[in-house]
Amino acid sequence: MAPRRNKSKNPPIFSHEFVIQNHADIVSCVAMVFVIGLMFQVTSPVATLFVTMQHNVTLNESHIDYDPEIGYYSYGRKDIFAVFFYTLIGIVVHAVLQEYVLDKFNRRMHLSKVKHSKFNESGQLLAFYFASAAWGVDIIVREGYLMGISRLWDNYPHCNFPFVVKFYFIIQIAYWIHTFPELYFQKIKKDEMSSRIQYAVLYLVFITSAYMLNFNRVALCMLVLHYTVEFVYHVARLMYFAEKVDLANTGFMAFNVLFVLVRLGTITLAVLTFWYGLEQSNKSMFDFAAGNFNTQIIRINCLTAICFLQAWLMWTFITFHLRKLRERSAVATSKKTRSPSKKRTKVQEEDISSLPEADQNGASENGNVKQRKGKKV
Repeated sequence: MAPRRNKSKNPPIFSHEFVIQNHADIVSCVAMVFVIGLMFQVTSPVATLFVTMQHNVTLNESHIDYDPEIGYYSYGRKDIFAVFFYTLIGIVVHAVLQEYVLDKFNRRMHLSKVKHSKFNESGQLLAFYFASAAWGVDIIVREGYLMGISRLWDNYPHCNFPFVVKFYFIIQIAYWIHTFPELYFQKIKKDEMSSRIQYAVLYLVFITSAYMLNFNRVALCMLVLHYTVEFVYHVARLMYFAEKVDLANTGFMAFNVLFVLVRLGTITLAVLTFWYGLEQSNKSMFDFAAGNFNTQIIRINCLTAICFLQAWLMWTFITFHLRKLRERSAVATSKKTRSPSKKRTKVQEEDISSLPEADQNGASENGNVKQRKGKKV
């Protein structure tokens, strides 16, 4: 987020600066319109479309997923209203976290403009990844996915899912949509926009596709794995900005190991689900009405897309570390080409420091004696 500006200067109403300074208040007022609309009978049907989850499903006792204590939902066109409303909520929460948490740390650390923007990005993503990963783990435990991995593909299509699963995916889609207006509200520079737009689009494409193709179970597990390792990365990144070098190095080392393991785990889940599990109930044609998209073409395309994404992530990971190694070798080479006098002085100091303590004292005393003799002469 851009640094806080002096609010004593009042920009013209409806100007860009006015909208940027007051975007949280404007968006919160729009969101409150829908909440207040729930209180009146005339506006309640319209407001309900935005605030509550739609497309609820009534299951009978013969259905496999039947549970009288759980409300089940499917997806549909009315989900667009819920995504819009929770996108507004995401903008408000983003502004609150920025103003009351991140800005306070920024004022203490006195970061440069480049580090300031990256610190804010990591702070926002850290909170989101932690909440999403913890929430996803809770859903996985409740739904019993840990009891057997076959639950990821058994009884497909998973077009009827509990409220908490539907709400989770609506929040995921809404959050990554809200990152686009934030580029304007936070005055993100053009050189930083491309990377942020890139990963936001990737998240949106994969999450929305899994939601609409009823692959929500395997997508949930993959998101939890990915969010966990990203959480570790942004913790280490924040430690680096806070000049906690030891903690940052430990965090980056843990991230390097977990990143590779998560890539392998994601590919393993994808192969088990799309190549082995769903193959057992393969259909020749997909059925829109039943929500069954378990055809060979769709499964192969999904598996290929996931594997290509993991390969691309590993490629960027490897090239990043190779570039860092070249930079370190260049720095080491430049240090070796320093002036001879400085190099000899450093060697002498290293030789003395490598001796035992008694020899160090003797070496220093001999040096002092030579200096005194030189003065006498």
